[in-house]
Amino acid sequence: MIDKVIIANRGEIALRVLRACRELGIKTVAVHSTADANLKHVLLADESVCIGPPQSAKSYLNMPAIIAAAELTDAAAIHPGYGFLSENADFAERVEKSGFTFIGPKAETIRMMGDKVSAIKVMKAHGVPCVPGSGEPLGLDNEENLRIAKDIGYPVIIKASGGGGGRGMRVVHNPAALVHSIGVTRSEALAAFGNDQVYMEKFLEKPRHIEFQVLADHHGNVIHLGERDCSMQRRHQKVIEEAPAPGITSAQRAKMGERVVEACRAVGYRSAGTLEFLYQDGEFYFIEMNTRIQVEHPVTEAITGIDIVREQIRVAAGAPLGIAQKDVIFEGHAIECRINAEVPSEGFRPSPGLITVWQPPQGPNIRLDSHCHAGYRVPIYYDSMLAKLIVHAPTRALAISRMRRALRELTIDGVETSRSFHLRVMDHPDFQRGDITIQWLEQNLPALTAPAVDRESIRLAAIAAALVAHEERLAGSGAATTSTGTSTTSDASVMGNDASRGTRGPSWRDVARRESLRSS
Repeated sequence: MIDKVIIANRGEIALRVLRACRELGIKTVAVHSTADANLKHVLLADESVCIGPPQSAKSYLNMPAIIAAAELTDAAAIHPGYGFLSENADFAERVEKSGFTFIGPKAETIRMMGDKVSAIKVMKAHGVPCVPGSGEPLGLDNEENLRIAKDIGYPVIIKASGGGGGRGMRVVHNPAALVHSIGVTRSEALAAFGNDQVYMEKFLEKPRHIEFQVLADHHGNVIHLGERDCSMQRRHQKVIEEAPAPGITSAQRAKMGERVVEACRAVGYRSAGTLEFLYQDGEFYFIEMNTRIQVEHPVTEAITGIDIVREQIRVAAGAPLGIAQKDVIFEGHAIECRINAEVPSEGFRPSPGLITVWQPPQGPNIRLDSHCHAGYRVPIYYDSMLAKLIVHAPTRALAISRMRRALRELTIDGVETSRSFHLRVMDHPDFQRGDITIQWLEQNLPALTAPAVDRESIRLAAIAAALVAHEERLAGSGAATTSTGTSTTSDASVMGNDASRGTRGPSWRDVARRESLRSS
């Protein structure tokens, strides 16, 4: 077994890896930027090494610094987390050549499956259905590219071969825009990924985003852990995920699972990996493979009971998988919400600052993966995600109800968060029915991100308005005077009940209701 691991990432990712290492009895070394010196995983690690300033390029993406830290601390392996370095074949190769174990796939596998064109070829060869497309990188012949697009049928999407994270892609609806779109996507791909190759696919109008989780070892054992629905996306970035995918039958799961397992076995895949599909009209279409653990892996862990990170580390150490396909049992339903420090009503503007109150939700089958705490300052340099909130329940309906409760219990003060946005999604009838596509979130953002209504202020305003209206009625109608000169009114007239409403006007309750509706 590996005795010491460098954790080359930050935030909840690094903390997740650290916990898995601890359970396996492996010592940990946290590499960190100057901005993250007090991060939770840094304080909990057996050792820590500062490798650079806050900028990611000078710290967390600084390959020589990470390898130097491994040499300095006598680490045996490097875990890249599940960020950029986890799918960087050059980094994997440099780690292995330096005498360390890379916790992930082999470099050549990352190159093969990380390139979308070559990955599609592999999948087609093993019977995995793919989106109709060019099949090869597009050349510079505009006429040929126009012919390919015509054969595929508009709309088409231009994608960077080496892209990821939703970058390097552009939808084209007609021939007039095709040539320009290919040129712009090439430029973006070269700038972002150092590779200007692009390819073309049919753009499916109303697909869902479904992905299969796989695990593979050095000994030829490959299993799948079922599918997740990751259709809830904003700008190609996942926001809410769930497992299993609504509407996918056990027969569909078994059929696609067998195909992805066979494809991974054929290329000699090892470690954890994810195959992404578009799903429309009952059909799966392979789009790409992520040669790493995905952020949303906890929902799969919840329904299978399998610790994916733990298995990944064991595999890297040369151990066979601890579970066979026949032992994988899917139980219940799990949902994950990514809680970010951002302002949904202002275009999801980041909201860095000091967290003054941090109160996680509690109760059965509720999991919160986070590096945050009261007193933590959310930095400006990195992704704004604060936590992943995961719930598990026997049914999807109960999982939604449980997530709604957990979101209401989650208390974070000091920074704005996306909590209210997630609550609105949980309350939406379309989501409750599972009737969503990858376009759904973008189409419904205005309603989901409108400024929250302050119900308490509305209630107080309504009460105040009702009291003012009542006083005005009393002043206008006068009051009966006794022989002693004391003004009196009956309880009925004060409360404006049915007996007096004809002369006194509407009741204060009616006024309050009207004012409340007017204010909302």
